[in-house]
Amino acid sequence: GLGNEHPLENGFAFLNPYGLPYLPGSGVKGVLRQAARELASGDWGDLHGWSKGKPYPLMQGEGEKRRLVLDKNKQPVMLSMLDALFGRESAKGDTEHLRGALVFWDVIPQIKGDSLTVEIMTPHQSHYYQNGATPHESGQPNPISFLTVPPKSGFVFHVQCDLAHLDRIAPALAANGLWKTLLEAAFTHAFKWLGFGAKTAVGYGAMGEDPEALVEHEKNVEAARQAAVHRAEEARRATLSPDDVAFEDHSQHIETFREQFDAASQSAYQPGSLFDNQRNEFVKIALDWQDVRSRLAAGELLEKSLTKVWGLPGNKDSKQRMKNAVEQLKGQT
Repeated sequence: GLGNEHPLENGFAFLNPYGLPYLPGSGVKGVLRQAARELASGDWGDLHGWSKGKPYPLMQGEGEKRRLVLDKNKQPVMLSMLDALFGRESAKGDTEHLRGALVFWDVIPQIKGDSLTVEIMTPHQSHYYQNGATPHESGQPNPISFLTVPPKSGFVFHVQCDLAHLDRIAPALAANGLWKTLLEAAFTHAFKWLGFGAKTAVGYGAMGEDPEALVEHEKNVEAARQAAVHRAEEARRATLSPDDVAFEDHSQHIETFREQFDAASQSAYQPGSLFDNQRNEFVKIALDWQDVRSRLAAGELLEKSLTKVWGLPGNKDSKQRMKNAVEQLKGQT
């Protein structure tokens, strides 16, 4: 914002008409493009997936009319990762421009303490810089105050990707969210080495990821995912009949008892064992069910479990109660 006309005379980027300090989305995009360019160059070591290569041919048209775009030398126009994501910057006189798949939002900082900070810079050679006089040590210092966003302020960056557009021009970047991985690496590089806003050369605008905010964000994402799954499940169940809904609700009890029965089948039957208690509890629950499908499934499974009892010493009344429960569940009485 330095150089912008402003009542404070020193310039500062305020969002019109709200009066809030902000980072314009266009500036964020420029920083990220430079970060990606530096990573792709290889001069910073690990490329983090970025490349200077141009493996994606630029196409135009749809369906059978889709064809390669040729440059003024009749050669196919090839796109790099940066071209596909940030847009192609054509050389002077060229017409093969391309909109990038990424859209960067303006960023409004969450200001620490809800107040901007005033800092001072003091040029000592204004007579030399402004008037052209010979530099010397007896000039009058000229303190200049300027506004800054205080340290520990929060910045939340939002980036949208036009996946349909990206899939047309660079399908490999759209597949499996590769564009997200590349962009995260570019953000990390920009936070550490480039900075956002003015005076980055003297340390302003350097950022770091907030671990607490990251954990909170992941919780929110997971909560949103679970909510979406829940809504989809509710929509699916709304298409079912009442009996089908009841059977789904009762299936968990049936499967739990099946697992208990399978586990008990691994050893000889013992009257009064844990399995007997589990079976009694299952019968009590199943007899309250109203839908025929659930009662029949429970009765058949219960009858199968009773084969471990017939012919063995045990309480005769208990056996008869179990037989009666089977008959009731299977609709034989």
